[in-house]
Amino acid sequence: MPQKLANRTTHHHDWMKGLAAISVRDFTLENVQDYIIRHAVRPETLDKVCYFSKGCYTRNLIFKNDLFECMTVCWEVGQHSRIHNHRDQNCWMSAPIGRLRVQNYRVDQRDVFSWHLPKSFRRIPTISTPTHPAYVNPIEPVHEVINSAEFNQRAVSIHVYSKPFDSCEVYLRDQGTYSDVPLFYTSEYGKLNPSEKLL
Repeated sequence: MPQKLANRTTHHHDWMKGLAAISVRDFTLENVQDYIIRHAVRPETLDKVCYFSKGCYTRNLIFKNDLFECMTVCWEVGQHSRIHNHRDQNCWMSAPIGRLRVQNYRVDQRDVFSWHLPKSFRRIPTISTPTHPAYVNPIEPVHEVINSAEFNQRAVSIHVYSKPFDSCEVYLRDQGTYSDVPLFYTSEYGKLNPSEKLL
């Protein structure tokens, strides 16, 4: 559910410290959402932890512990994620730079043996996120993030995942199948991974 950001802004380092100060017991969907609503990141403080590529959106790790990880995701105009889930983990997202659209999908059932999706795989209402924090609904977690060409600008989103995960299910709607896909970081703590080739 998207909500309006507070006017209070801070450096991303201080934002991370505040997030990390939330206890394990209190690191709930509602409490973290409330923190993100009340504390916005100043966009100019993200310059050193953002990489863009015309080939694909990038995932840039800026914090990780056993409880959660946080990253910037950088989107060129027209880029979008694949339709995916988050391994039953909680996810929060805000977009301090640009605008993004989150398209949710409903999967009523699936064949876990053949990796096929039934015809009941369908879109449900879209969430627009033009700097408004949102979280993934744990009941219907399958979604796609889109930097629509109509927005005509780059975007940077901040994602918090609890707990961290290193793979997700990706859904191929046209083929009616889904599969496990490993996840990688484009950069870690501001340093580009040597294996990455940015376009």
